[in-house]
Amino acid sequence: MSAHADALLTQLRAVVGAGNVLTDPESIEGFLVDWTGRYRGEADAVVRPRTTEEVSRVVGECASIGARICVQGGNTGLVGGSVPPPRNDTGRPVIVLSTARMTDIDEVDAVGRCVGAQAGATVDAIDGKAAEAGLAFPVDLASRESATAGGVVSTNAGGIRMIRRGNTRSQVLGIEAVLADGRVLRRWTSLVKDNVGYDLPALLAGSEGTLAVITRVLFKLVVPPSTATVAVAAVEHVEDAIGLIAAASSRGLTVEAAELMTEAGIELVHEHGHRRPTATPGPFYVLLEVSGVGDIETTMAELLGDTGGLVDAVLEPAPARALWGARESHTETIARSSTTPVVKLDISVPIRALPETFAELAEVGAASDFPCRPILFGHVGDGNIHVNLLDVPEEHAETVTGRVFGVVAANGGSISAEHGIGRAKTAWTHLGRSDVDLDTMRAVKAAFDPQGLLNPGVILGTGARSADPPES
Repeated sequence: MSAHADALLTQLRAVVGAGNVLTDPESIEGFLVDWTGRYRGEADAVVRPRTTEEVSRVVGECASIGARICVQGGNTGLVGGSVPPPRNDTGRPVIVLSTARMTDIDEVDAVGRCVGAQAGATVDAIDGKAAEAGLAFPVDLASRESATAGGVVSTNAGGIRMIRRGNTRSQVLGIEAVLADGRVLRRWTSLVKDNVGYDLPALLAGSEGTLAVITRVLFKLVVPPSTATVAVAAVEHVEDAIGLIAAASSRGLTVEAAELMTEAGIELVHEHGHRRPTATPGPFYVLLEVSGVGDIETTMAELLGDTGGLVDAVLEPAPARALWGARESHTETIARSSTTPVVKLDISVPIRALPETFAELAEVGAASDFPCRPILFGHVGDGNIHVNLLDVPEEHAETVTGRVFGVVAANGGSISAEHGIGRAKTAWTHLGRSDVDLDTMRAVKAAFDPQGLLNPGVILGTGARSADPPES
């Protein structure tokens, strides 16, 4: 450890306490590798502040000597953006700033339907707090018990309720964040109309920790539906799933969630102990959760009877945990089933292009010169597909990634639907952003973080890769 790093750690211990500056290799190991196991970095220490004031002082101390900071919440990200750089060739100290101790949640404003939460509060805990007031947190995702407020805002997470509620950015009323020089930015109001200047909370949402350290968020809350029904239908074609969603809306039902899975994915989770959602298998499975007035189950049963390409279907009153389990167990099952770290790609295409895209992505494995099993699933209602490529040798990971992104670009899609860019996708941002667009983002980064201290290498890739971007 350099003299600069040693002196910095002494200062940081004075700020957060010696027990919250971790340097032992065994203690910090879990902070240096991401959930997928594909991305690993190096750091001099992990620092765990408790308050915004402590974050401000930590960032100020780091800025005074040019130390780099990697901000980390639940570390459930899938693109390497939550771990430090893989190597430190700058001579600057590298600190992981963990929000694990920042878990406070304010009392719910039941009239204004909002609640404030520290960055380390989990999605599940925020929703639980909202439920005490008869409300719900509109952001929901499979990693709800570990994903944090700061993380979902930083990545502008979508999740399973996006079709009904919008992405995380849509749920943010206010934000508190520490800038790269240690100053505290606070834009905190429950007003639904406040149009004074730039929308800084919206800018920080999706910035992946590269512009500021989010410490607290003021979230919107919603009234949950009084009744809802969950249907899983095995269908012949992707078009059948899309048609069912449209039919539900046309009958006056509110689509709360719409998910698409393939027989390959359902068979995989079944092999790992989960029951199949329908008695008869089909090439595709659409999970639809709907709410509304009247006899929802009867309306859904009628819709299913009119659905083209229907193989089999089942209906249950929400929350229908067993039916949802078939979808939500995909991620962990896939991770356990691959002989190599899974190549996980989160993409979106126009809904009209979903059938062709699914077909082309399913052929990626067959077109490779090595074993590769694609498992596809995602949020069919908003065109989001989670592409999982199993058994890909590490030396071929970028090759198959390029093939997938080539399919996405050809179908007018985006290389990142809801997981962000992180370190994983920096080489391909040119597929969705022009040179002018990227230059503008670099200018924003330079204005907020002129020393380049916050999450170096994330999104824009400076210092993150030594190789030229691969051809796609």
